[in-house]
Amino acid sequence: MLLAIDVGNTNIHFGLYDGQMWRNTWRARTAPLKMGDEYAVLLRSFFAEDGLTFDDVNAIVMASVVPALTATLTQMSERYMKRIPLNIEPGVKTGIRVLIDNPREVGPDRVVNAIAVKKLYGAPAIVIDFGTATTYDVLNAEGDYIGGAIAPGIGMAHDALVSRTARLYNVDLIPPPSAIGHNTVHAMQSGLFLGYIAMIEGLVARIRADLQAPDTRVIATGGLAPLFAEHTQAIEEIAPNLTLDGLRLIWEINEQVSYEG
Repeated sequence: MLLAIDVGNTNIHFGLYDGQMWRNTWRARTAPLKMGDEYAVLLRSFFAEDGLTFDDVNAIVMASVVPALTATLTQMSERYMKRIPLNIEPGVKTGIRVLIDNPREVGPDRVVNAIAVKKLYGAPAIVIDFGTATTYDVLNAEGDYIGGAIAPGIGMAHDALVSRTARLYNVDLIPPPSAIGHNTVHAMQSGLFLGYIAMIEGLVARIRADLQAPDTRVIATGGLAPLFAEHTQAIEEIAPNLTLDGLRLIWEINEQVSYEG
């Protein structure tokens, strides 16, 4: 089976693919100082719940935006599973052209999401990934990655608002009864949640206008995608395993190249 590892700034998403479907997926909190042995213990417990062992893994693919954990999880993979992960980095074949000023600047997770959307949904498309940051990645009609936008995640915006003001406090990130907040909690929820919805709708509209393609599909992923999709028509599809699917597709491309070589 293929173990896919998506290392984000807040969470690590693990997925085990059996050749037909995701056998199971798990999330763990990103802890850059955690040792590889500790992640191995955690992952072994996840596997055990499904009656699996590390011997069931015959390949590993990983995308990481946390350099410290790239090395840690690579060492874990080599020690406990006897496999060297395919790390998504410059030089790895992805099956997609990256047409921006400096392709090396693009985070591996963004390229992975783009290839997944291209293969599974078609182009043109916009991918919105709700993570620590919220990223908007754009594919043109030819399926090329042409750039996007990066905004603070709503959690980051909330924390900045609370930490940098004297009289504001933590609130639930849910929509208020109306856009006009009649108390502090509802006013903050209006600015944060409804303001975020307005940003999503506004950026989607502007990107579609730049593409001159009003029917461009919008696919969302990340933990908060279902919550936002419930409150805006700008999001058309939710793909919770989009990044894992992209990792799987890139692994398949590179395995084919290796085989043919």
